Amino acid sequence: MKIAVLTKAIPSYESSIRVDSSGKWIDEAVVNYVVNESDSYALEEALQIKENVGGDSEVVVVTLGSEANTSKVIKDGLAKGADRGIFIKNESTTTDPLTIAKLFADNLQSENFDLIFSGLQSDDMGSGQTGVLIGELLEMSTATLAIETQVEGDRIKVKRELESGWFQWVSLPFPSSISIQSGINEPRYPSLKGIMGAKRKELNTLEVSPANQSQSFVNLYIPKNEKVTEKIEGDADSIVAKIMDILKNKLKVIS
Repeated sequence: MKIAVLTKAIPSYESSIRVDSSGKWIDEAVVNYVVNESDSYALEEALQIKENVGGDSEVVVVTLGSEANTSKVIKDGLAKGADRGIFIKNESTTTDPLTIAKLFADNLQSENFDLIFSGLQSDDMGSGQTGVLIGELLEMSTATLAIETQVEGDRIKVKRELESGWFQWVSLPFPSSISIQSGINEPRYPSLKGIMGAKRKELNTLEVSPANQSQSFVNLYIPKNEKVTEKIEGDADSIVAKIMDILKNKLKVIS
């Protein structure tokens, strides 16, 4: 069984975020990148399936982005137990989910994976679309919000988290693309042996040309933290009118 795990490098919560000179993206030179949280759960689920199925099962960690941002991410996956890595080198800033999914699909199609796992969504962009789009592009069965998986022969059973405490079991044929919910398991830490062994594992680098995105940022802003106190005076009618004007035209919480 061949399982691909898509991982993404995201800015750490401790990073100081500022907008770059273009005004359309962050200044990556001052950002510390870490593994997206839900991707760690996806990797752990893949490793557990490999251990349970046995045989010649293989887990491949896959990442997309610039070399400076993603090197830690793919090394972390290899150190935790992935058998090899695929680095899709894309030096341009790509944020459009469909474009990202096409880049993954085009470069993974020849691998013929039985399963493609991805985190439910990235903590930076939060679109939650990549896994489903890849499944559609590669004509795979798909499921999202997975909180439990069971491999049964040439199918995988997935327990999906729904709203209001409800759950749904679905049975999917291979190949399948599944988005993993955070909390499905307890991700392992890389061991010293794993860290040393990661250096000897295969890492295939695929360079891609900048893609034409179907959506992009026009401008990016850092939210301003401002406190403004305004004293409203007058009779009751004028005070109410002033408050309604603030709510409607300044705060825009009523129409």
